[in-house]
Amino acid sequence: MKKRIGCIGLFLMFFSVVNAQGESHSLSRPSYLKQGDTIVILAPSGVLKERESSIQRAKELVEGWGLNVLMGANTFNQNNHFAGTDAERAADFQKAIDNPSIKAIWAARGGYGAVRVLDLLDFTKFKESPKWIIGYSDITAFHNHIHNLGVETIHGMMATSLEGDWNDTTETVRSLRNALFGKALRYTIPSSPYNRTDFSNVRKTIEGQLIGGNLAILTSMLGSNSQVSTTGKILFVEEIGEYKYAIDRMLQSLKRAGYFKNVNAVIVGNISNVKENSTVWGSSIEELILAVVPAEIPVLFDFPAGHELDNRALIFGRSLLLQFGLENCSLVFK
Repeated sequence: MKKRIGCIGLFLMFFSVVNAQGESHSLSRPSYLKQGDTIVILAPSGVLKERESSIQRAKELVEGWGLNVLMGANTFNQNNHFAGTDAERAADFQKAIDNPSIKAIWAARGGYGAVRVLDLLDFTKFKESPKWIIGYSDITAFHNHIHNLGVETIHGMMATSLEGDWNDTTETVRSLRNALFGKALRYTIPSSPYNRTDFSNVRKTIEGQLIGGNLAILTSMLGSNSQVSTTGKILFVEEIGEYKYAIDRMLQSLKRAGYFKNVNAVIVGNISNVKENSTVWGSSIEELILAVVPAEIPVLFDFPAGHELDNRALIFGRSLLLQFGLENCSLVFK
């Protein structure tokens, strides 16, 4: 497949969100944090077995930012695969979204389990007084569901992301802090030779908002009230630990469900630890994705977000200015 480079400026500016019925509305923006505010760490998904030290490390990090830290009562529980029963994990989340003194909810880890608690939650008070929801991977279930409630969320590092050498997470940590405290989020990344722009109908600006998350979780949301509309928006995707045929199958499922019919662009983050199948797939991940996404849709590759140590914060539902270039691409949140 011919590699295509974004050699002209393509600007994508996102101002409004379109719901499933096609009606435009603005998303609510939770209040930015300030010193003295309270953040809660809880585990809505997988078990935190023998990870108390990494959670303590995360607690100390945000305390260093001047924040107070609470822990979910059931954070270190275990019910087989999960951090406690569905009811216990839902209880922690419900208590956090109902507590007006808590300004942000930080997922301790992902794994699997968020979708099991979504329908156990009452978001009435959350909609009245929204707060930041932070996480990635399995937390995509919350990002999508809350997007449909009309509230911005942060796709970013989780508490257990601090395991290992902090020097490898410098930009990850800085971007999350900037997002939470309302500082400018702007990124410049090297251009991938696979980047694709719409040369047949050059558009300098495209309106929409950023949505997306983990590819498997996006696929699992199809047909539910947590499935987001992609009309007039830009879609971010990332994934880990899948075979190429499984990645193709998920992308094909999204395509058949109309995900790419009216989307303005696609940003591809980390596609990590791709498994080797006994039958060779025959193309790169980039070529696989370009073969599924319609040719008129611009695609940006290699944005540092997902299951790698360099996991830059993204604000779902936020306006964005994206510029493709020969050497570099830039993304500026508005």
